[in-house]
Amino acid sequence: MSVEIAWGRPLPAPAKINLFLHVVGRRADGYHLLQTAFRFVDRCDEIRLLPRNDGQVVRTGEVPGVPPEQDLCVKAARCLQRACVAANGVTIELTKRLPIGGGLGGGSSDAATVLLALNRLWALNLSREHLQGLALTLGADVPVFIFGRAAFAEGVGERLQPLPVDPAWYVVIEPGCSVPTATIFGSTDLTRNTNPRKIADFSSGWQTFVALRNDLQPVARAAYPAVAQAVDWLAAQPGIRFARMSGSGACVFAECESQESALHIAAAVPAGWTGWAARGLDEHPLYADISPR
Repeated sequence: MSVEIAWGRPLPAPAKINLFLHVVGRRADGYHLLQTAFRFVDRCDEIRLLPRNDGQVVRTGEVPGVPPEQDLCVKAARCLQRACVAANGVTIELTKRLPIGGGLGGGSSDAATVLLALNRLWALNLSREHLQGLALTLGADVPVFIFGRAAFAEGVGERLQPLPVDPAWYVVIEPGCSVPTATIFGSTDLTRNTNPRKIADFSSGWQTFVALRNDLQPVARAAYPAVAQAVDWLAAQPGIRFARMSGSGACVFAECESQESALHIAAAVPAGWTGWAARGLDEHPLYADISPR
């Protein structure tokens, strides 16, 4: 699933899921230290970029609850302008398919696609490492989308190593509620001392993830019954390997034994929830368009 970058062309911003998420400590400044495994799936927001000669960054398309000045897409373009003293402008046409605040990294992915695409369209030729550094100033989840591959992540999510993962299909449920990230991380009930894992622990493939967990999930389950109900429903379905919440929620997912299982489960999702099947990606769709320099 490789896509060539060009002005006016629809560019994908894929969702991510966290195959596990452990909180292993806390820094003196209050930021939590994490270990997680990121994987991209083939459900995407869509972005079109159009050139402007007035130096302005303009977003078109309504994003409920996210005015343009707060949109990570707009911030990403302006970040590149500042970093490269670029006088170029851009109109960003954003079509949202991923839920806002769902734990799927939609806004972070949108920002990364803008960084990757404008790096090429504005002929800036920044390295992947340089772009990851800029991405981190926008949010902890943005760098992995620049990294462009399934990854074992540490720190606040910015220390990334490639992680081989088995081919898989997933079912994702949007349970119809929004879970504020700050509320989950601020809970006194959050486990913050899970024993760290090593990347070598993941050599046995998908079976490794069955025994792991999302440390944020118990807090979200207790506060948001819809999350608990969606996880429990998925966990009870035949043909899955494991089910859990992604990120800080509210979306939950199950890794399935086959495409057939995923499609069957997605079609049976109860009314009131939004469910869909997605294929795991080995690389970000724009991965091939930039190489380290």
